[in-house]
Amino acid sequence: MDTDELFKYHRLLLYYKGDISALTLFAQHDNGSVCFPSPLPALSSALDAKAETKVVLHPSVLVNAINQLYQLDNDLLQAEPGFSVQIDTPGGIVTAHMARFMLLDPPHKLLQSRTCKLRTLPELRGRPPAEMELLRRAYVQVMES
Repeated sequence: MDTDELFKYHRLLLYYKGDISALTLFAQHDNGSVCFPSPLPALSSALDAKAETKVVLHPSVLVNAINQLYQLDNDLLQAEPGFSVQIDTPGGIVTAHMARFMLLDPPHKLLQSRTCKLRTLPELRGRPPAEMELLRRAYVQVMES
């Protein structure tokens, strides 16, 4: 399955959490989106309940695809178990998953070399409503784990 087909109905949120400080940062494209590899379509909204999906895909498949797409080491990102948010888009249901950078320090330079940045939640204010809801749910998941 090629990357375009793989991510037609899936996205990843990438985040860093400091084990000691609990500093939580989310990766953001230079286009402003926090969804990888591409933004959600306009008019998207997060769903409260799980909708029926045709294909269930393990998040590690998405992580492997992101590793290849952004030329990242295979052990840099780890899929976050239990995080799955469904987004209603004009093209159908998109499922968002999350992956954590498994490093002691935030990978600022690595992401800058790929035209991305790490941002705190307050720095991400003003994103479209679907992304803000994704970030809210992701932050809750991170803080509870």
